[in-house]
Amino acid sequence: MKNSRTLIGILCCLAMLCSCSQTKNQYDLSNFGLTPDKKDNASPLMAKALEQIAASHTGDDTITIVLPKGRYDFYPEGAAQKEYFISNHDQDNPKLVGLPFENMKNVIFDAQGSELIFHGRMLPVSLINSENCTLKNFSIDFDNPHISQVKILENDTVAGAITYEVAPWVEYEIRDSVFYAKGEGWEHAPAWGIAFEGDTKRLVYTTSDIAVGSKGVSEVSPRVLKSTKWNNKKLIPGTVVAMRGWGRPTPGIFVSYDTNTTLENIQVHYAEGMGLLAQMSENITLDKFSVCLRGDNDPRYFTTQADATHFSGCKGKIVSVGGLYEGMMDDAINVHGTYLKIQKRVDDKTLVGEYMHPQSYGFEWGFPGNAVQFIDSKTMEIIGDPNKVTAIKALDKPSAHGAKVFEIVFEKPIDPAISEKGTFGVENLEWTPEVYFADNVIRNNRARGSLFSTPKKTIVEKNVFDHTSGTAILLCGDCNGWFETGACHDVEIRNNKFINSLTNMFQFTNAVISIYPEIPDLKDQKKYFHSNIVIENNEFETFDAPILYAKSVDGLIFRNNTIKQNNQYPAFHWNKHRFFFQRVIHSEIKDNQFDGGFDEKRDVKVEN
Repeated sequence: MKNSRTLIGILCCLAMLCSCSQTKNQYDLSNFGLTPDKKDNASPLMAKALEQIAASHTGDDTITIVLPKGRYDFYPEGAAQKEYFISNHDQDNPKLVGLPFENMKNVIFDAQGSELIFHGRMLPVSLINSENCTLKNFSIDFDNPHISQVKILENDTVAGAITYEVAPWVEYEIRDSVFYAKGEGWEHAPAWGIAFEGDTKRLVYTTSDIAVGSKGVSEVSPRVLKSTKWNNKKLIPGTVVAMRGWGRPTPGIFVSYDTNTTLENIQVHYAEGMGLLAQMSENITLDKFSVCLRGDNDPRYFTTQADATHFSGCKGKIVSVGGLYEGMMDDAINVHGTYLKIQKRVDDKTLVGEYMHPQSYGFEWGFPGNAVQFIDSKTMEIIGDPNKVTAIKALDKPSAHGAKVFEIVFEKPIDPAISEKGTFGVENLEWTPEVYFADNVIRNNRARGSLFSTPKKTIVEKNVFDHTSGTAILLCGDCNGWFETGACHDVEIRNNKFINSLTNMFQFTNAVISIYPEIPDLKDQKKYFHSNIVIENNEFETFDAPILYAKSVDGLIFRNNTIKQNNQYPAFHWNKHRFFFQRVIHSEIKDNQFDGGFDEKRDVKVEN
């Protein structure tokens, strides 16, 4: 009996140890008061829970934070207040954050398929100063998005008046004949919009950005309005218009100063900025991360106000696979760094540089030891020799947080030509990533399909670009407007399918694939910006002519591709050539299949 009791005692102790071990490595958020499907405000409970977990988890073992499956509603009241400077977004603070993951290490957050619903104007999820973290299995949406969806009922093109029905979830008010969209803590009169075909959810052919009927408005019947100041013959009855404001305060997910981040099986159905914005982070994997509608029966036609995913000043490797990107108001992916404009030459080894775009500043630009190069923004040519940072400090703020202006000391003397008297920028070559973008579907969105501006290896393969409305793939570089670096030197675009891109004209939309750096003084350029680009084994289905536009490239191959012509839309593009090259050398077009054959005189235009 004694031995039996001893054995029972040992087993009980082992059970307790196992229980303690499980508790130590797994946090169930229901124990912090978070209960699904009640529509209670989850913001204060989530903020407190994540703060306590971050403080208690100080070891190197991996923990899992589990959120029981269900719907959780997050309101501004009681949400964590954070001062974040987010690249390519409005720099208004503080940000109200629903799920603030900060100072986390070796953490898996598994929401088990939960719906995270946000109210008012919030930043849903942030992951800051963290390492080896995975967020997975949840969706992000807003109960009342800041985009107002309406359906055209009547279009009196003679009188210049349009009658439209407001979608049932949209809150609005008419004051002094002006339509104001409104929600918890916000309102605006939409300034512009995007028109979608009612049956396909594709952008309406040759409409691009349109004016919307927010003025001269009267109510005909409940939720049916008439604007006497809206005139657009292309908006036939049944067309759906997403009426937008100008703001982009926050993304759906903000990743900053992180290392080894994975976002897995996440759907962003709406965000007032981008779906994901990552900055100054190393090694990011998106596995079945999507910015998408809620399936085929979703009554909405739009998703995010801007890009689906955006990477600013990151390094290591960016992997994006298995995603669905649709209905967003800009690119599926944009990868770039940021040029600082040279504002002062202090001495032969010291310069003052400044973030120039009003939506891109307030975060670190570089660190001692980082490799850099200088560029003349008029010709986008590299000036002088590569160099390294030995010291860097903010001049307009106590630290880089919130700063625009930096004094940078370099290892070697700087070319004498570089000063505030010219138009020069400096590029950080350390914070540039490799990119692997594969097995994604990009469809029915505004502007462009994807944008890459990094000197490291970039592979774009096995994607479907379906009615992206503008250019499907853009290789850019700009030290004049957005100040987004930089030159691409190793790009492979292979085994993709392109379906009827270029139904609309937006910036940089010269062909289905546009290699289009911003070069104000191309005629005086002596060097070349992009290099070593291979486009092969792709299939293009198109109703128009332009397939590839390239500017300032040394080394461009277009081979083993298939171009199929259709008549699904009338051809309209100003570029009547399959290939249009400006300052391109060492190019090759071979072993491709063309509907109607290939005539070099007809299909290729070269300007050198």
